[in-house]
Amino acid sequence: MDNTNIKKIVLAYSGGLDTSIIIPWLKENYNNPEIIAVAADVGQGDELEGLQEKAKKTGASKLYIADLTDEMVDDVIFPSLKMGASYEQYLLGTAFARPIIAKKLVEIAKKEHADAIAHGCTGKGNDQVRFELGIKRFAPDMKIIAPWREWSIKSRDEEIDYAEAHKVPLKISRETNYSKDKNLWHLSHEGLDLEDPANEPQYEKPGFLEMGVSPVDAPDKPAYVTIDFKKGIPVAVDGKKMKGSDIVRTLNKLGGENGIGLLDIVENRLVGMKDRGVYETPGGTILYKAHQALEMITIDKDTAHMKSKLAVDFADLIYNGKWFSPLREALSAFADKTQEYVTGTVKLKLYKGNMITASITSPHTLYSESLVTFGESDYDQGQATGFINLWGLPDTVQALREQGKL
Repeated sequence: MDNTNIKKIVLAYSGGLDTSIIIPWLKENYNNPEIIAVAADVGQGDELEGLQEKAKKTGASKLYIADLTDEMVDDVIFPSLKMGASYEQYLLGTAFARPIIAKKLVEIAKKEHADAIAHGCTGKGNDQVRFELGIKRFAPDMKIIAPWREWSIKSRDEEIDYAEAHKVPLKISRETNYSKDKNLWHLSHEGLDLEDPANEPQYEKPGFLEMGVSPVDAPDKPAYVTIDFKKGIPVAVDGKKMKGSDIVRTLNKLGGENGIGLLDIVENRLVGMKDRGVYETPGGTILYKAHQALEMITIDKDTAHMKSKLAVDFADLIYNGKWFSPLREALSAFADKTQEYVTGTVKLKLYKGNMITASITSPHTLYSESLVTFGESDYDQGQATGFINLWGLPDTVQALREQGKL
């Protein structure tokens, strides 16, 4: 499509540095089209404040704020929790939000009869793939505009220069210009001093962490929390039933206060480069730990081992933008089956960034104290002799061959 024929563009809008300057840039470079900004509310809180005014002041004709928090938690995060999916320890916070946002962008673009959808993802990152695969799934013929792959701007400093020249208001300075992504599940930090893995993250520096505190600053007294699960889904905290997003909010507060959920990794991006990121995922880290503990007593060995293998593939699909793929859907069906008996209660002890399993109970436990006890039981230990002889028969035959006794 010729740029001059693009009359209306739907923009994935966060109000951050990238998307703030994209509005005037699109108007300058695409024959002054109408810009419909779409901000996804995925639980980022006060980041949404003032967006309506800011979007219109910088050139958008209107702003949609789409509440997608519950959909993200219920339809993406909890199915991934059931599989135990993590990518190189990363709990997929940014990746979880993208398919839901992409789907909403298409919905609004169709409603507004837009000619194109634009996003602010860089050409170096994973999010460009996640957004665009999601858009292609629901609008395969829609034109996609990615300014970072077109414009002459080379750095975040040059973005700030552009913003200042176009009088675009910013909430950041050059000194605090970390690249961040926040939603209910997590907060990521990239850039500045973090670009060198030799630099220790400034966890104790005021303002660096936003969802919690450094373990150094956490209370000296441990905190306990109990989480109830039903078929792999968390349903209550400390005996209080609540919806999924409220469970995450509750655990975010408790986990953050106790320094839980900090991760500093150099991960392998889809596009081929290694990237250093610092993540805050307090509530999610607690949920993954509790869910894993409950599975230990409710899932059989063969299923548990296969599930851990497939969890890597499941996480790769999410990380690589393939949430809507047939394989992801098939793996989710497998995960659902494995969670049939993952019902029960886990009690965790939180202390200065550490999580200690204090108690696990389930009405469907496979753990039998009467079988495993060191005390008296009905188990006939003599049966192990025949089992070992049969299990070790190939080793016995191998040895006899080597000794020339066959």
